[in-house]
Amino acid sequence: MDRSKQAIIHHDKGLHARVAAMIVQKAYELERKWQSKLYFRRQDGSAVPAVSLMPLVSLRVKQGDTLIIEAAGEAAEAAAAEMAAFVESDFVLTDASVISQVDSLLQDNAFTAGQIFNSMANGLIVTDENDVITVFNPAAERILGIPASQAIGSRAQDTILGSRLHIVAKTRQAELGCRQAIGKLTILTNRTPIIAEGQVRGAMAIFEDISVLETVTGELKAVKELKERLQLVLESVQDGICVVDKDGLISYVNPAYVELLTQSCDELIGQNVRDLSPHGARSRVIKTGQPVVGSIAVKTSGVTLVANVSPIVVDGELTGAVSVVKNVSEVHKLMDKLSQVSAKAEYLEQELRRAQKPGPAFNKFIGQSGKVREALAIAVKAAGSGATVLISGESGTGKELVAEGIHYASQRASGPFIRVNCAALPESLLESELFGHEKGAFTGAVRQKPGKFSLADKGTIFLDEIGELNKSMQAKLLRVLQQKEFTRVGGEVVLKVNVRIIAATNRNLVQMVAEGQFREDLYYRLNVIPILLPPLRERAEDIPLLVDHFLHKIITEQGKSISGIAGEALTGLMGYGWPGNVRELENVIERMVTLADSMALTAADLPLYLRESGNPANLLPAPEEQVLLPNTSMTAILPWVEYERQIITMALAKYGSFNAAGKALGLTHKTVAAKAQKFGIAKTVSWENCDSMVKSINDVEPC
Repeated sequence: MDRSKQAIIHHDKGLHARVAAMIVQKAYELERKWQSKLYFRRQDGSAVPAVSLMPLVSLRVKQGDTLIIEAAGEAAEAAAAEMAAFVESDFVLTDASVISQVDSLLQDNAFTAGQIFNSMANGLIVTDENDVITVFNPAAERILGIPASQAIGSRAQDTILGSRLHIVAKTRQAELGCRQAIGKLTILTNRTPIIAEGQVRGAMAIFEDISVLETVTGELKAVKELKERLQLVLESVQDGICVVDKDGLISYVNPAYVELLTQSCDELIGQNVRDLSPHGARSRVIKTGQPVVGSIAVKTSGVTLVANVSPIVVDGELTGAVSVVKNVSEVHKLMDKLSQVSAKAEYLEQELRRAQKPGPAFNKFIGQSGKVREALAIAVKAAGSGATVLISGESGTGKELVAEGIHYASQRASGPFIRVNCAALPESLLESELFGHEKGAFTGAVRQKPGKFSLADKGTIFLDEIGELNKSMQAKLLRVLQQKEFTRVGGEVVLKVNVRIIAATNRNLVQMVAEGQFREDLYYRLNVIPILLPPLRERAEDIPLLVDHFLHKIITEQGKSISGIAGEALTGLMGYGWPGNVRELENVIERMVTLADSMALTAADLPLYLRESGNPANLLPAPEEQVLLPNTSMTAILPWVEYERQIITMALAKYGSFNAAGKALGLTHKTVAAKAQKFGIAKTVSWENCDSMVKSINDVEPC
């Protein structure tokens, strides 16, 4: 049975220590008497045992406060009533034995509190209202390194570096969970004010040394960061990595390993390598503790792997093994790529020494004649596409210069420009030169070699003298043109290539097709954009420009002081047929400069065959190939204006438009129109010459 009673405290000091001790002593007596348990509580608080001194004091009961007495037991009501009567008494002690018992109780509780303070693992500091230290337990001595005898009685802010107990007492605000650095120490402290009866009586701090914890936390953070970095590295490497424990169970595999074995991570983790491959490298390492290097294994998927397996030893004890695996085919690919890059670098170094890359793409080609402009106009348009180009022309007309110009004016300008002279290589070596060969493909093939097509990847390959290829090579070249792929000599792997082909020839491929010497399908594949370069005899007006260019070049190279070339010498050069074209002209100029004794080149410096009257005639075009102006002969001399009229008349009759005639004559269409009007020449166009006009120019007016 439970009962409760209310009692009003009449003692002028409330339940201070001695009064509380008397109540506790009385509660002991009544509990034994009534065989009941007694409790005290304030109206707004929880109950505390009546026989516990410190909890009772902590209720902070003042005079006039109401204290509720609760009792539990068979005689609970009697116990509660008698306890309430005692609490409302004046607490005057006369019995010496009772006084002794109360004093003993006070002393025991004080001793117990001291024991509690001294046995605390945390430091405890208590100050009074003047910031004077009154309690300084052994843990505080140990943590702060200050003897209690020195601390007690001194002001906290003078004795303890960074103390804030005086601030807590002043503000009445607790500071909980605060980190504080004191010298090399880091402590975690709770500071609270001590308030009794509304008055600040001081402050207290309970703290612990967390320096070791901070160090461990820092180390754990560093270990975590290191683990994350290592995890990132393991998952980023291209090699497969597998870790097993000492029992052979797979504990880790990286993504590359999963990809190599074509199994999921969940399928691999937890499997035992002794079951998967009892005689494998990992099983051997776990058994022997010795590393295995270069172990080769062929998986059921057909993948060939090479593995290096190392034991994991911690404190002299084998704890597992780690396997690093590579795909052999990937290694071969890397070796092939390295070989190809090395060969390309070597070739480009040779090309760099050979000639500097031109600025404006076609600046190296010298000429202003109508046929030259027409050919270069087509070349410029060809550079804007990726189509195959076939350049035709006699030897020495500058086919390679035009091919080079197309490359450097195209979007492939940053890629390689690879030259191949098909006529300069023996048939036995041509296939290897173009497509490369594998190691051991033939006698002398001591290493793998990439061909010119591999070197030209993402660039342009220039096949000069394409008409010299045999039928077998023509078929293989056709495959590259159609499918953009080829196979090295002695190899089986089909290689893809991204390359533009520019071919050149000095032969009549149409005639060769008709005679069965050149594949018709290859001809049409090559002849997507045809460019015809005129021989030098058909553009004699360009000879002064070429002479000036070669003269300046050769004089600079030889360091000679020659001011120029005399008119009669230039006339002699312009009257020659030049079967060797521009290349022959350059050789003649070099010879004249080398052998010249005067400050200017004269007719006397011309080669003998150019000075002899008979020989030049033999080298000029045949009479049936010569074109005479109407109403003239080889010996007739007319006024210049008559020649001009006849030339304009012939050009308009042949080409049918001012624009086309102007291109053929090296004039603007406005100039041709003005001269036609001056001479009263009508522009006439015939259906018969439409085909020749379309073949000659791109922007011909409609017939």
